Amino acid sequence: GAVPAAGATPPPAAEEAAAPEKTAFSVKLEKFDPASKIKVIKEVRALTGLGLKEAKELVENAPKEIKADVKKEEAEELKEKLEAAGGTVVIE
Repeated sequence: GAVPAAGATPPPAAEEAAAPEKTAFSVKLEKFDPASKIKVIKEVRALTGLGLKEAKELVENAPKEIKADVKKEEAEELKEKLEAAGGTVVIE
């Protein structure tokens, strides 16, 4: 059992080394238009699968990360949807 465990250690390090290449992005809600709060919460729920309470807390506590480790295309799609709902979004 010790040999596979030792062999399993290097891959996480390799994954960490690959991260700076920016293939994974974080979508962060910076702020939102108070008039559009309900729409932003609904969009966050739709995009993340969170419950109403969790999505509401996430939105109210902006700036907050909505989704991490997503591809650039997905990050841009999330940003577009959240901004259409009244949020200000940053992709990092």
